[in-house]
Amino acid sequence: MIRSVLLSVVRGFVMGAADIVPGVSGGTIALIFGIYERLIASIRAGSSALGHLLKADIPGFKRWMGRVDWLFIIPLGAGILLAVVALAHILERLLDEQAVVMAALFMGLVAGSIVIAWAMLKARETRHVWMAIAVGLAVFGSLGLRGGTSEDTVAQISNPELWAFFLAGALAICAMILPGISGSFILVLLGMYGPLLSAVTDRDLLVLAVFMVGAVVGLALFSQILHRALTLHHDIVIAALVGLMAGSLRVLWPWPSGVDSTAMGTPDSDVLLAFSIAVAAFVVVIVVARFAQRLEAADHPTSTTA
Repeated sequence: MIRSVLLSVVRGFVMGAADIVPGVSGGTIALIFGIYERLIASIRAGSSALGHLLKADIPGFKRWMGRVDWLFIIPLGAGILLAVVALAHILERLLDEQAVVMAALFMGLVAGSIVIAWAMLKARETRHVWMAIAVGLAVFGSLGLRGGTSEDTVAQISNPELWAFFLAGALAICAMILPGISGSFILVLLGMYGPLLSAVTDRDLLVLAVFMVGAVVGLALFSQILHRALTLHHDIVIAALVGLMAGSLRVLWPWPSGVDSTAMGTPDSDVLLAFSIAVAAFVVVIVVARFAQRLEAADHPTSTTA
């Protein structure tokens, strides 16, 4: 059990590190580690428990709380929180100083995740291919609507109100649990990425609490939809997630402005280094995913269902 808890903390730490980065999703990391559907099931159980509590249905609340995989969720959440607190400033600096290298690294990670997600299909049919292509093209095109330089892309709201942090939390958390959609990138588009990072580094507990409440509300609502979709239309949803990740590669194109830009230009620096890092990251994802899925199967033979 101790090994399982420690593994969940490590997984959470990597997910948290990914969620800080505009363009990379913690949901993608969950896919790599083979815990995605288990994560969604536990989140859905927790949100159902909250719904029953709000209706004063104590028996229903206790029943759903018992379906949450606490030995998995608590250490995972602790790892995510630890990563956000420990790495926010470091990653912010690396994204600024090593934009091309970091973008290539994340591009390789996401590309590898696409392979992992596609392998999750129970039956590969033509309609799944078309779903992935359609969603990929839609995401690729919509991300291009936010073009321009990195300075344009990371425009920030000055002194946002508390309600803005609540709304940002509700929207960003939905993206964070979807592979291919970065919660941090949603914050960038909303102009809230900088203010939230400042709140983390300044330990502004009020702002962080409001953001977390928004995240809980958004997660409670969205997890129900996602869990039901995975249950009833598993392969269609997975194919759509593959398309999301493929389309999101536009955000991670290393040139000209690294991970902060959706404008795709011609490679003009560190081409060989970027290519090598992307390929290495791709290979690492495949190897780590297979190893992690074996560990997950050994520690938790069946997923949480409800």
